[in-house]
Amino acid sequence: MPERFDEDVLGRLRDADEVAIETSRGPDAPVHRTVIWVVVDPEGRVLIRSYRGATARWFREAVGSPAVSLTAGRMSIAATARVATDTERIEAASRGYIQKYPNDSGLPGMLADEVLGTTLELVPR
Repeated sequence: MPERFDEDVLGRLRDADEVAIETSRGPDAPVHRTVIWVVVDPEGRVLIRSYRGATARWFREAVGSPAVSLTAGRMSIAATARVATDTERIEAASRGYIQKYPNDSGLPGMLADEVLGTTLELVPR
């Protein structure tokens, strides 16, 4: 399985102001849908973060059952969520949020120390 999405998907995610992420507690559990921000770094990594920290339902579900789906416009994107434990990905996500959402009132919350540990990288499923 490739580690990066193709350019069509990356372009759609770069251009999307918001995407919907679908998560669940497991294969037979109901699907939960939440609108989130997504960034694509210069390396082509798709990065997301929880504004509400580790207590956000979608984040807990993505960590516990990493098979997720994104919807960007009419495109559905199957992905696997991986916790970004390295400083490089966490900082790349922060830079991406600063570049993509510079004037949004939600930006400071996405850069707060207490949510940095909720950075996830999405890879193709």
